[in-house]
Formats: sequence, structure tokens, C-alpha cells
Amino acid sequence: MIRYRDKIYGKMFIDRMKALDIEEVLIAPRSPWQNPFAERVIGSMRRECLDHFIIFNERHLYQVLGSYVEYYNNARTHLSLDRHSPVPRTTQLPSQGRIVSIAHVGGLHHQYKRIA
Repeated sequence: MIRYRDKIYGKMFIDRMKALDIEEVLIAPRSPWQNPFAERVIGSMRRECLDHFIIFNERHLYQVLGSYVEYYNNARTHLSLDRHSPVPRTTQLPSQGRIVSIAHVGGLHHQYKRIA
């Protein structure tokens, strides 16, 4: 498990990780960019979502990010998953109907499906 050197991870947490036989990898102090997985997701959120909106308040931020997370997991293709989404989608044959566009994240992104 990659983790920060934060005081939030106390002795009880460290003992629990050892008991579960989970190896901890600590990143360098004051270097959050060393966690590539978190940085990749945060970068995607910024580039693909937040850079295109003016956020008015915290509630609006949660609404926009919630919509983006739903799109990210259900519709967005990921190269590391061989251009599939984390939630698997079925293959749609041409005989299943015409192609329609489904808007996500307030129309910022679209998913295309066949509908009979």
C-alpha cells in the first residue's frame, strides 16, 4: 500500500497493516505527487471536468464531481483496461437499433449507444 507520511496513520493503523501482512511503501515527505495512481485520477478530474466549469459553491462541486465519477466509471474508456470502462459494457450489434448520444457531466462528455 502506498501511503503518505501523515500523522493520521497512527500506531494502531500501522499495526493493523502488519497483522494483515500488507507491505507499506511510504512516499517522501511533502511529496504527494509521488503517488501516481491518485495523481492520475486527480489530473483527469481537473483536465476533463473542472477546467470546463465555474464552480459556485461546495454543493455544486460535489454535484459536478459526482456526475464525473459516474461517467468515469461507467462510460469513459481507459487505455489500461484495453479501452473498456471499469464497469463492463456489453457489445452492441448493428441489428440492435440506431445510435444515440447520451450526455454526461452536463453535456461535456458523451456516450454512444444503440437503442431499438
